[in-house]
Amino acid sequence: MKIAIVKEQATGERRVAGTPETAKKFIGLGAQVAVESGAGVSASIADADYAAAGATVGDRASVLDGADIVLGVQGPDPASLSGVKPGAWIVAGLNPFGERARVDAYAAAGLEALAMEFMPRITRAQSMDILSSQSNLSGYKAVLDAAGEYGKAFPMMMTAAGTVSAAKAFIMGVGVAGLQAIATARRLGAQVSATDVRAATKEQIESLGAKAIFVEKVAGIEGEGTGGYATEMSDEYKAAQAELVSSHIAKQDIVITTALIPGRPAPRLITDAQIATMKPGSVIVDLAVEQGGNVEGAVAGEVVERHGVKIVGHRNVPSRLAADASALFARNLFNFLSAFWDKEKGAPILDEEIGNAIRLTQGGKIVNERLLAS
Repeated sequence: MKIAIVKEQATGERRVAGTPETAKKFIGLGAQVAVESGAGVSASIADADYAAAGATVGDRASVLDGADIVLGVQGPDPASLSGVKPGAWIVAGLNPFGERARVDAYAAAGLEALAMEFMPRITRAQSMDILSSQSNLSGYKAVLDAAGEYGKAFPMMMTAAGTVSAAKAFIMGVGVAGLQAIATARRLGAQVSATDVRAATKEQIESLGAKAIFVEKVAGIEGEGTGGYATEMSDEYKAAQAELVSSHIAKQDIVITTALIPGRPAPRLITDAQIATMKPGSVIVDLAVEQGGNVEGAVAGEVVERHGVKIVGHRNVPSRLAADASALFARNLFNFLSAFWDKEKGAPILDEEIGNAIRLTQGGKIVNERLLAS
């Protein structure tokens, strides 16, 4: 069983799908690990570190030659995978809805594509969940990005020259990223409030010492979809939420938005009119900018200014913490493959529950129900 760890091809992608730690663990299972030269450089991992762990390091052609499994952060270009075995597994974050043509190409090439972001949110798969591990870092980094753009201090400071008031931070969307953003903003000394469409998150918000801002007395505000994700809200709820947010957002210095709905464009949470009510010098960080954005006027890959308010729209936020993001991502992949490792066959064998959830292609066809229904 040969496992290939390839260098990422996407512009700006600094992470790597395997580390010396996970390479050594795969070798311990009996696998051969090959790493493309330079794959870990952007994540502060030298080729020599992989070699010291027992992996072979070489050019892309030699690494892919005869590979049974190819590990990636983002899905590699199918045209760049020549040499892998027929039916080889591609294990990565594949963006199935946004990169459907690439998924079709995997099928045409006879590859078995496994989308790690489709991992079901069940207890036994928590350690395999790339969305959670990467979102956790995104929430942390979003607060640091906001602090970097904000022209004032976060904590209250009492000095001989007078008092500096604490910044007011509002987190919109309390999933993994939002919860980490709350915790980080609190640690920096901000006064933090947060909201979400899922009523069950109110207790989580308050447990972190933040103020929960929720729409009350509107039917169906639970907002809980399958797998713990938020669902699309009714027009009645959207109107009530917009009114509540408008009155609250005008008082905030920092706003961080994190709301995503799988397979759909990000919901619009903040309008241009609402931005205009904010104080000059305020900062908004839109973590959903690559999926269309929660904030009107946000631009992917840029920091723009509207009505005196900075709107931060960095792409691929986890990649901005490449070393830690790679370590967590690599462990997710190892936890996944090792959980299904058959010692006799020396290879992983997936069960139906997880296999059917994440498998996109097999036998030259698209086989995932979510893709077939889209």
